[in-house]
Amino acid sequence: MDQITDLNTNPDKRKNSVSLFAKAQGLIPGGVNSPVRAFGSVAATPVFYDRAEGAYIFDVDGNKYIDFIGSWGPMILGHRPPAVMQAVEQQLAKGTSYGAPCEAELVLAELITNLVPNIDMVRMVSSGTEATMSALRLARGFTKREKIIKFEGNYHGHSDALLVSAGSGVATLSIPGTPGVTEGAAKDTLVARYNDLDSVEQLLAHNKDQVAAIIVEPIAGNMGLVPPAKGFHEGLRALCDEFGALLIFDEVISGFRAALGGAQELLNIKADLVTYGKIIGGGFPVGCFAGREEIMKCLAPAGSVYQAGTLSGNPIAMTAGIATLTELAKDGGAVYGRLNAKGALLEQGLKDAVAAAGIEACVQRMGSLATVFFTQGPVTDWQSASRSDTDQFSRYFKLMLEAGFIIAPSQYECLFVSDAHTEADITAFTDAVKAALSEL
Repeated sequence: MDQITDLNTNPDKRKNSVSLFAKAQGLIPGGVNSPVRAFGSVAATPVFYDRAEGAYIFDVDGNKYIDFIGSWGPMILGHRPPAVMQAVEQQLAKGTSYGAPCEAELVLAELITNLVPNIDMVRMVSSGTEATMSALRLARGFTKREKIIKFEGNYHGHSDALLVSAGSGVATLSIPGTPGVTEGAAKDTLVARYNDLDSVEQLLAHNKDQVAAIIVEPIAGNMGLVPPAKGFHEGLRALCDEFGALLIFDEVISGFRAALGGAQELLNIKADLVTYGKIIGGGFPVGCFAGREEIMKCLAPAGSVYQAGTLSGNPIAMTAGIATLTELAKDGGAVYGRLNAKGALLEQGLKDAVAAAGIEACVQRMGSLATVFFTQGPVTDWQSASRSDTDQFSRYFKLMLEAGFIIAPSQYECLFVSDAHTEADITAFTDAVKAALSEL
């Protein structure tokens, strides 16, 4: 394993990344095309990638890293899995974009409806943000109500109504709201506390017959990994039924990662609408929202709720998605047993590292997702997550980068384990964590 020196301590080791970032800042706001890629919160310079293979990333200076971001989750099979690459190469010879129907759309939609419980119909889009935004519009059109409930620290993309009390990059940058989001756009967004059913019931009671939907990350991953409390989602389902609101599961992170049928299968909860992100396209720009036929048929052109996208159902993304989901479904979803075992190995190694260092930190894991919070646990909601020592995380991040590991440059994100990670990769990572924590 190549030793990786931190950009700030040895810029010569990263001179090409440093040079590219300097140029980028004059061409792209902040030098990055998504704020979560910025290393500002950890006081470092972003690494520019050149190529990836399996569990590994190589930067523009030729340095090698073990990757625990995986393009923010979708690379569940690892980078460039052979089955996906072969399918994409075959489609490339036939065309890259049609802006018209293709058979691959039907094959992928049928795969999703067969694999996920409680889904009858699917609408393809180009991103997770587009999926959640469209699902909420559909919920409002179906219920003929205007208000929605979301949870503090849950991130559902950057559409106006959903940036209120959001997690992920918004939390990392300490942005409480954002200029450009009007009061009118945010006024119908009500915010509850994650894992707190009482806060939800109070909002529903005070806004009786006005709430169209409750949208939730069933397994929260955008304030760090925060599992749902026992009975939380059962309670949400019951409250939605009682007050006539739809339940929307945002499975952009958990979909096809928590289980073959996502969080709905794992938690045995039936949502009314579900949203998915790039995992359904093998990492290509894609997303979808799906649900019961009576709701989905309200979408144009079958119904009057308008939603459209020129690149929706892109043949490359659809082909990659078919190959990815087919691989995940092999042998009855055997990959999930391997992922859970690797996740358990990671969790134990991280807990051992925290205990050996004697620092105030806690480890939380669910399946192949995990977070080390630099605060006393457990972390159950945004309030407890936000007590984390982000300065300590910054020092930890840079030590891990120096040791040759790529993790998200934010306390409020997850570690993503892929099927390409070996036990040796995970052990090397937890050994490096132990060494890093001992230096804090």
